[in-house]
Amino acid sequence: MEFSQDQHGSRFIQLKLERATPAERQLVFNEILQAAYQLMVDVFGNYVIQKFFEFGSLEQKLALAERIRGHVLSLALQMYGCRVIQKALEFIPSDQQVFALSTHPYGCRVIQRILEHCLPDQTLPILEELHQHTEQLVQDQYGNYVIQHVLEHGRPEDKSKIVAEIRGNVLVLSQHKFASNVVEKCVTHASRTERAVLIDEVCTMNDGPHSALYTMM
Repeated sequence: MEFSQDQHGSRFIQLKLERATPAERQLVFNEILQAAYQLMVDVFGNYVIQKFFEFGSLEQKLALAERIRGHVLSLALQMYGCRVIQKALEFIPSDQQVFALSTHPYGCRVIQRILEHCLPDQTLPILEELHQHTEQLVQDQYGNYVIQHVLEHGRPEDKSKIVAEIRGNVLVLSQHKFASNVVEKCVTHASRTERAVLIDEVCTMNDGPHSALYTMM
């Protein structure tokens, strides 16, 4: 911590991090994580944080991203913090960025507005990332709203991809607090063929001694 906030110490750590072993990096990381925010806004410390976004493991990058969460605005408006934000966006895999937003109480609203108001070439990459995480999102207390939104307002091909993820899991997801809302929207907004497939699954599948239909009722 002390070295990171010193001009020469910071430079020394930066150079060492580039060639350090994963175990050595972890030792350094353990020391800086607790005070990560303090370093992000420091004239020399911010460079050490940036180095971890470049050379750290995915776990380390995501742990630092958690430290940024809730402070994006203050960091973005700060002389050194804004560099850290830029570096984070550059080096955190984009699927982690959108997934994290979709499962956040405010972020999920932002994603929905993007899907409504942005151009297709802007929304397509976001939809691609959502499709990679459908199973987790439908069961998330905020993520389920994003998937419902796609079912209500999305393109037929996007709706079909979501329905395909639900198929084979209708019974389980119908009994889930958040996912059941998505199943309901699937029945309402799917094509006639897809709806028939979902209904068929409910009527023909067994759940122990009973039918799935009986369990759901």
